[in-house]
This record gives sequence, structure tokens and C-alpha cells, in this order.
Amino acid sequence: MAHTVDVITELTADHREMDETFDIIERAVPAGERQTAAERLTIELVRHTVTEEEHLYPTLREVFPDGDLIADREIAEHARMEKLLKDLEGLDADGPDFDPLVAALRAEVTAHVWDEEENLFPRLREACAQESLERMGENIRRAKTRSPGHPSTPRTGLVEHARALVTTRTGSTGPEPDARPNAPYPHHNWA
Repeated sequence: MAHTVDVITELTADHREMDETFDIIERAVPAGERQTAAERLTIELVRHTVTEEEHLYPTLREVFPDGDLIADREIAEHARMEKLLKDLEGLDADGPDFDPLVAALRAEVTAHVWDEEENLFPRLREACAQESLERMGENIRRAKTRSPGHPSTPRTGLVEHARALVTTRTGSTGPEPDARPNAPYPHHNWA
């Protein structure tokens, strides 16, 4: 049986994609290209945060004794990132506030990514059955294919517009059934 990509691999790929988009914003010379990349980053980041909130964090709350604390902390980090995204909305890419806001956003995203990849994901891999991780990965992939890639909206309100589109199109599935403590599958990868 071939293994599908699990939730950790899927979310890590999102992290790399966002990092590449930050690089484009920082390298691009024409303001229009930087603006377009910033709008793409907004969509990528909102899509990523919504899918984590709907498909990963309910499982954290069920699986870990400190799951509520972890999920609440992650959601607070998402809120800080979205605040910075909103601050970027409507700014000209060649304006004086654009680069400092992009730098602050990148620092926030980088810290969030590091914590997930170094702390949360290893704990998740140990606590959940591979089948559960793969099912969460599939749910996230499906949610991303149903969410918009480039919503037609004015430059202002993009964060709310993207969040509303992603949320209404994905729907929350809650925790994975086999990720709960009383699941029929093993919670540890003993191999």
C-alpha cells in the first residue's frame, strides 16, 4: 500500500512555499511585482492558517494533555500574522511602510514555522498513527483545492475575503477519529 503525503509533509511544503513568496517580495524590483507577490502571500498564509485551525488544531486539543494551550497559542500567532497582513493591505509596495511590515511579518511567520517544525510536528508524529496523519494531510489537500487561488477582490479587505472564502469552502471536519486517545489505531510509530 502506497503512503500518501501526511499532514506534516503537507504543512511543511506550505511553509517552504510561503518562504519562497517572501523571497520574491524582497527581490522583486518593480513595485507591481512586489504587490502581486504580497497579495499571493496573503492568500497562501490565510489558506494555511484556516486549514490548520480547521483540520489540525482540533486534533491537538484531543490528543495532547496541553492541546488546548498549544492550539490557543497557535491561533494567537495566526491573529498576529493576519493583523500584519491587514496592515499591508492597500499599501504601495514602494511606500515607506511596506518593507518594515513585510520584515515584521516574515519574522512572525518564521518563528511560527520554526516552532511547528521543531516542536509541534515531532510530537504530533509520535502521538498519532500514520493513518491519521495521512488522513489529515488528505483533508488539508482537499480543503486547499476547494479554496480560492486568487480571489477577485480589491486590494483592501483581502485578508477577510480570503478567510471567508477558505472557511466557507473547506468546512471543519474536527479531530480525526483515529487520532483520539481511545482510537482503535496505535498512537505511536513504534517502527
